[in-house]
Formats: sequence, structure tokens, C-alpha cells
Amino acid sequence: MESFGARLKREREQRKVTLEEIALSTKIGTRFLRALEDEHFDQLPGGIFNKGFVRAYARHLGMDEGQAVSDYLAASGAGQPEKKPEEARELELAAEEEVSSAAARIPWGIFAIVLLLVALGFAAWGFYSREKPVTPVVVSSPPPINKTPQPPSPKTEARIVSSPESSTRDLVPASPKPADAATVPATPTPTPGAFVVLVTAREDSWLTITADGKEIMRDTLTAPAAKSVEAAKEITIRAGNVGALEFSFNGKKVPIRGDFDEVKTLVFDANGLQPEPPKTQPPTAQTPP
Repeated sequence: MESFGARLKREREQRKVTLEEIALSTKIGTRFLRALEDEHFDQLPGGIFNKGFVRAYARHLGMDEGQAVSDYLAASGAGQPEKKPEEARELELAAEEEVSSAAARIPWGIFAIVLLLVALGFAAWGFYSREKPVTPVVVSSPPPINKTPQPPSPKTEARIVSSPESSTRDLVPASPKPADAATVPATPTPTPGAFVVLVTAREDSWLTITADGKEIMRDTLTAPAAKSVEAAKEITIRAGNVGALEFSFNGKKVPIRGDFDEVKTLVFDANGLQPEPPKTQPPTAQTPP
């Protein structure tokens, strides 16, 4: 039976397509494509990236993407469930038989007495909880606020609040920051004549980002990290898992159409996200008259 990698290579060679052509179209390195054909799965990034590579490869060749991913999972062993050891199963069966035999040996009279004792215990506990007096809770009034300015303690973080109606300065403790403030990226203010695009990852995705003709990133954006890019003319973003990303332009969220594991290229300029160019249909061959 033909292996997964051999089938990919055969389909590619039948269509007379080179690995470089696939790499140029899908933005996947040729070493990753060659690792798929040679079934060197340990050389791939792993996880959803491997399935994304297989989908892009199959899509470029016109193959069934779902079948290609299923063949990859079967070849790499990533989709096979762990088999339960036979010894563990035998121990479980023996334990079940032991519990069943032990339950059969308990006389029904003793079992009924135990149930009666448990019911009496619950009834006594409920009666005791109802008769137990409720201890009043004394709420002390807060101490009066001292309006006299006091020097702040070196260990107490405070800020000085001034009021136009009074020249008195009160020390007000700084409010604590939200627990998730560190994880929410703030969109930086763009410099004059420039714009900013912020990419936030809900799931991991590899990115290739070019700003004004200069490549600034070719790496995996790990969730929940974010990447902010500033440019004056154009920003091009190539994403391998566009459905797991969120985009904002100058602080405003931009809706992006795309699924998980879908490879997509987005272009931003000073006016925002540019529309995708229409897909051109290959010319049909005309029969001579």
C-alpha cells in the first residue's frame, strides 16, 4: 500500500509541480514540504500547523483536503487513541467481580439497619442546625477620614489628587490594576503620517509580516500574545490560521473572513484593509473551427 508521503510526491510529480512552486504559493518553507513527503514528521512545528501545511499542500494540487489530513493523522499516529493495556482491563474486571460478590454477601437485614441509622443521623443534624442560635455580627463603623495631609509611607503606593475648589491635597491609594490588564494589549498611538495594525492571537498561528516593503516578522504568534505593526504606506500580513486571529486598524476592530487553519494574505494601507483581488479563472482552451 502506498504511503502518505509517497502519495503526495506522486500527485505533485504527475502535475509537474515543484516544491518551490508550492512554497511560493503557500508561503510554507520547502524543508517543511520535503519533510511531509519524506514523512519526517519530527521536523515539522507540530499541532495545528502540520494539519495546516497538509491542507495547503493538498489545496494547491487540487486534492481532497479532508482525506489528505486523515491520511496524515494515520501516518503520523497523531489521531490514534491510546489503547488500554490488557492487564489493566483484567484488573478492572476482577475488581468489578469482587465488588459484586461482596455486595451479594451482605445480608439485607444489616443493610436496612445501616440505612436507618444514616437517616436518623441526617434527621438529628437537621434538628440541631435549626435550633442553633444565630450569633449576631457586629459591624463597626469606619474610622473618620483624617483630612490632615500625612506623608505617604515608603511601602504604600499613593497618588495626589488636586481639586480646583480646594487647595488641600488628600492622599488617595492608587486603585489596583485588573488581573487581566497585562494580557490585554493596548493599541499604540501611530506617529503622524503613519497607521498601526494590531494582531491578537486567540490560538497559535504562524505569521509573515511586511511593513513598507521590509519583512519584520516570520514566526509563530503564540496565544494570547499580540503583535503591533506601524507603517506609512502598506502592511502585508500572511497568516496560516487566520480564523484564530483578531485585527484592529488604528484602534478599531476589523472583521476578517476566514476559518481556522486557513492561509490568507491581508493588505492594509492608510485607508484600512484593502479588498481582496478577484480570483481569475484559468483561460479555457478553444477548439479550432
